[in-house]
Amino acid sequence: TPVTPPPARVSLDRENPRSMCAICALARNSRGVAGRAFASRAGALAAAHAPVGAASCATTTTTTTTMTCAPIAARSRGDALQRRARPPATGTRGFAAEAASAEDETVEMKGIVLRGRPLYLDMQATTPVDPRVLDAMMPHFVEQYGNPHSRTHMYGWEAEDAVEQARQDVASIIGANPKEIIFTSGATESNNMAIKGVCNFYKGRKSHVITTQTDHKCVLDSCRHLEQQGWDVTYLPVRSNGLIDLDELRASIRPETAVVSVMAVNNEIGVVQPLKEIGEICRANKVFFHTDAAQAVGKIPIDVEDMKIDLLSISGHKIYGPKGVGAIYIRRRPRVRMEALISGGGQERGLRSGTLAPALVVGLGKACAVAGEEMENDLAHVERLSKRLVDGIAAKCEHIQLNGDASARYPGNVNMSFAYVEGESLLMGLKEIAVSSGSACTSASLEPSYVLRALGVDEEMAHTSIRYGLGRFTTEEEVDRAVELTAEHVAKLREMSPLWEMVQEGIDLKSIQWSQH
Repeated sequence: TPVTPPPARVSLDRENPRSMCAICALARNSRGVAGRAFASRAGALAAAHAPVGAASCATTTTTTTTMTCAPIAARSRGDALQRRARPPATGTRGFAAEAASAEDETVEMKGIVLRGRPLYLDMQATTPVDPRVLDAMMPHFVEQYGNPHSRTHMYGWEAEDAVEQARQDVASIIGANPKEIIFTSGATESNNMAIKGVCNFYKGRKSHVITTQTDHKCVLDSCRHLEQQGWDVTYLPVRSNGLIDLDELRASIRPETAVVSVMAVNNEIGVVQPLKEIGEICRANKVFFHTDAAQAVGKIPIDVEDMKIDLLSISGHKIYGPKGVGAIYIRRRPRVRMEALISGGGQERGLRSGTLAPALVVGLGKACAVAGEEMENDLAHVERLSKRLVDGIAAKCEHIQLNGDASARYPGNVNMSFAYVEGESLLMGLKEIAVSSGSACTSASLEPSYVLRALGVDEEMAHTSIRYGLGRFTTEEEVDRAVELTAEHVAKLREMSPLWEMVQEGIDLKSIQWSQH
């Protein structure tokens, strides 16, 4: 294993924020346990991503902790692979050993006593901000704080330049023209714009929309809103593997169909829909094709020209960027017309009024730029971890099921059902791991996942599902620990289950006549 030499120290003016990287500036001002823990984790993560032999920032001292933060620079693919070959120094639970004292404190939240922070395996809900993204954002909070729509002075000009560079970075990752990118508050707003905006513009000429039964909640709710206004909506079913039937899509398109909306990568089960084939069908029938690509952009290759996508939604916090920012791609040729949902100063080509937040927009742009550079390595890394997780659990637990297609899927999303185990009980038992039983947008519901029910998964199995989300900063040690804890708690819960005892005795549960009380 190659040994990385310690970074050489350089002398920087610690009183001048311009001479510090974002991590050092934050660490210098950190206060209290949370601040110290963040500073230490962030510093170690930055060091893990610095090129071999790079110079470090000056030592930054917090109230009780001293740390050295390396400058954040774009990694070459070779460096990235070399670092991943070494034993990981970081992980999602805490990015540094220096944070151990803060991380191991016992806290009680939601009635649950926790010692330290759990392993974070919920990357479909949100991702941590990549330090390179944070470093790009920081100047726009503290020095370059101009309004990008102010055209009369330098502060506005530099903010506008930063926004336009971010627009270019977002466009590049999907093969679009920068003029086709509109910044929003996130994928939910983008999805609402795509569906309601297009349908409002073509109202009177069109009256039909097509989506799928497994699309995101905001798409389904937007379609229900249109139904209340008199629109006809077709909710395409999916096969047991989560994929739509293309012949059924063709048969559902009518002359009055305005838009077809199909999610690129499902947020609950990770299934990847055949976007290129769907795009070709829509283009042949002169129907606009929208895809919610919040879980796809930056993770799998997307080319709006090749796939004939007309509208595409992006979320910042799903690709190691900040929360509160997203984008929508709107094709110019053939032109997609839509009605603005927000009235105001006419920003963003009149489609999304309101002052942009340059720091957030820059964060989204940088996240897309980093994702474009890292996509090949990230995908290989996640594929390896996904196989390790699935194989590890399968070796220790029987009667399990991987939900969704085994091959047409994003490997960072592993949704598994454990027979004869109540999913909520398993989640409570796995308090050392941050996982979920489905979408973060609907996880408050006690109903079984509507996505799994659409696949034909019976209610009992749907109630036992757990979604593991793997990502750029997930380590093999974390996956191995997740396997160990999952197997341990599944076995413990099954020991308490009378159904499991009957299965072990060879009784076919389907043959039992249950009495009604």
